[in-house]
Amino acid sequence: FMGKADYESVCSNMRLADGTLWPMPIVLDVPEEFASTLASGATVALRDAEGVMLAALQVSDIWAPDREAEAQAVFGTTNREHPGVAALLDRTNPHYVGGRLEGLHLPVHYDFKPYRQTPADLRDTFAKQAWTKVVAFQTRNPMHRAHHELTLRAAREADAKLLIHPVVGMTKPGDVDHYTRVRGYQALMDSYPANTAMLSLLPLAMRMGGPREAVWHAIIRKNYGCTHFIVGRDHAGPGKDSSGKPFYGSYDAQELMRQHEQELDMVMVPFRNMVYVEDRDAYFPEDEVPAGAKVLDLSGTEQRRLLQTGQPIPEWFTFPAVVDVLRETHPPRSKQGFTVFFTGLSGSGKSTIANALLVKLLEQGGRAVTLLDGDHVRKHLSSELGFSKEHRDINIRRIGYVASEITKNGGIAICAPIAPYDATRKDVRALIESLGGFVLVHVATSLEECERRDCKGLYAKARAGILKEFTGISDPYEAPADASLVLKTEGTTPEAEADEIVAFLKREGYLA
Repeated sequence: FMGKADYESVCSNMRLADGTLWPMPIVLDVPEEFASTLASGATVALRDAEGVMLAALQVSDIWAPDREAEAQAVFGTTNREHPGVAALLDRTNPHYVGGRLEGLHLPVHYDFKPYRQTPADLRDTFAKQAWTKVVAFQTRNPMHRAHHELTLRAAREADAKLLIHPVVGMTKPGDVDHYTRVRGYQALMDSYPANTAMLSLLPLAMRMGGPREAVWHAIIRKNYGCTHFIVGRDHAGPGKDSSGKPFYGSYDAQELMRQHEQELDMVMVPFRNMVYVEDRDAYFPEDEVPAGAKVLDLSGTEQRRLLQTGQPIPEWFTFPAVVDVLRETHPPRSKQGFTVFFTGLSGSGKSTIANALLVKLLEQGGRAVTLLDGDHVRKHLSSELGFSKEHRDINIRRIGYVASEITKNGGIAICAPIAPYDATRKDVRALIESLGGFVLVHVATSLEECERRDCKGLYAKARAGILKEFTGISDPYEAPADASLVLKTEGTTPEAEADEIVAFLKREGYLA
């Protein structure tokens, strides 16, 4: 892991302290309490989730970085709508530890073992097959006909063999899970001519860092023995922010890669967006479409809608075998599991409405329904937790995890915590949306009405200073801007609010 000098140099000018090109910080973040126990020369054991020691770190540096400055330097923004920024600022520990790493064992993977090669493995394979020129294709998404055509053209233009090299580590929240994607890649490989393409998986945690990440990806593929690297439109970009502004220009990654192509001794294969021309029944780069030709397009949103509703996906867009794989994991909404996640102040009516909704869904039948009420969760899952910001955050993440498992297995989870923090709610949404549906319901009862209803006397105790860090009084409630439904409970009944939620679920296709 990088020491402080390398880290600061990479952030400021994309180079290690010795001048070597390297665009992304690679650091080990640790809690402050742990950092305080370390000193230069100490040895830290790095273990997997099962406790198996994978490597030993000889500590050389311990420091508290300016993560806001890091975000601005590396990602070009401090906007938390950028997933890399959100991960850095909200989910990274405040101290970094650097030093020399001694590897002991590679992490164990039980899935898709024939496709998990190390850099040495792939270089050896290329040598044995006499693949002297290899063009690599990076992806974190399912591949369709446009990607197939793009990769065929890239290999043909480079007179090279093709490596399909998808990331199977952390990608953008909400992405299709890697198990589904890899089954889709397997189905696609038969469409390439024999002995021209191979599939291998890359265990990498993406940062969605756009131009800098494109250069990083190229360095990684060079280590794997590739000679060429495809850089497409908005490579490794996270898309747009909530105002519709893209974080990076469509071809910024190509421009940065071109600046360093010679130094890397890695040939960039730039590609424009591929579009389907109906008149020719073929794909063309968007800037080569014949004048007057009819272009068909299917957005990611429309593709998801067709999957959710069970409607056919056109063959010009993708291969039937790939559709079959996607439908296995993404059945129509009426057969998916989903979570209804309430948020609102104490006393807003969340639990009462959630209980009414529970009964109405049980009455309808068709799926198992589980209510994860805030008080019940506190008793059975989080009894050891207090009400500090950290503990409330842990509590919501536990609820989100349980709800994700219910959703993944086709059930309905109803969650009714206060959930005051926007970043935590977004993390829970991202976790669940990758497995099924997520409906965020903001019970927007006013603070004054919540205090008037306060049968437990909690608000009075909070205003008297007896209860510390009480949401709405001494700790802020961050109202969601991304709620699926906003309920105003004054002047209505819990049953009417539950009926409104049921009507929404039917409109959106979750209920028949």
